[in-house]
Amino acid sequence: GIRRLAAETLGLPTSPYQFCDSLAELQAAIDGVDGAPGIGYPCIVKPVMSSSGKGQSKIDGPADVQKAWDYAMAGGRVGPGRIIVEGFIDFDYEITQLTVRAVGPGGQVETQFCEPIGHVQVSGDYVESWQPHPMSATAQARAREIAQAVTDNLGVGLDGQPSGLGLFGVELFVKGDRVWFSEVSPRPHDTGMVTMITQWQNEFELHARAILGLPVSTALKSPGASAVIYGGVEAQGIVFDGVADALAVPHSEIRLFGKPESFVKRRMGVALVHDADVEVARSQAKLAASKVKPRVA
Repeated sequence: GIRRLAAETLGLPTSPYQFCDSLAELQAAIDGVDGAPGIGYPCIVKPVMSSSGKGQSKIDGPADVQKAWDYAMAGGRVGPGRIIVEGFIDFDYEITQLTVRAVGPGGQVETQFCEPIGHVQVSGDYVESWQPHPMSATAQARAREIAQAVTDNLGVGLDGQPSGLGLFGVELFVKGDRVWFSEVSPRPHDTGMVTMITQWQNEFELHARAILGLPVSTALKSPGASAVIYGGVEAQGIVFDGVADALAVPHSEIRLFGKPESFVKRRMGVALVHDADVEVARSQAKLAASKVKPRVA
């Protein structure tokens, strides 16, 4: 899997981890076996395959283990199965490093990087993101080094050389100048929706252009932020009030996803704001999102 590629094959820094196929294996991984130290508390449990943080939870002590196991089993993309338990990293922040592998002018595959994207997650779900996220030059260089190492080695072509064109969302933990690999998505990333207002070519355009062999540019147009618009109700065929009020927020745009069914915590859209001050953009994006009110039609 990706974690073994990063940690064991490439020797990249990651949190300590172990794969588990049963509740008993999870408990043993945390506690340790035959005198060997375990991962310990706190730790993170998540399905090996999931979407948007579903099934991910933090275990603070023994009382949380059963609940975390059940939640991971319910949240896996392919149903109940293997989980991964990870040691908790005391990080300052986490970023998404959007990484693009595309054919350059000379016909060779080249790697380009978008500016780092900061984000906030609640219960494993993205709720807001912003670009660029401030970080030291040392940390940024290390983040890009790790991102390229992973994306260069995700696949091998018929000629035995690394293959794979497109955009990859590489998630990383950062503390000071230290950087740890977390995970990678071989496609546009939910936190990267902010690029619809911050970049000349957003993450969806970059993914399509790279796959099609077209020129790409990861240049930043303006700092900006995104904030999630939730469904708020359990219903089908909802409508949205307050869109005009949201669009009255300076430098704002709204994207409504057109999903046919709403759940209270389902992401039904996103508010986007650009501003020279990224903190102003964050505040205004959350304001714009708060003005959109889904309701039953």
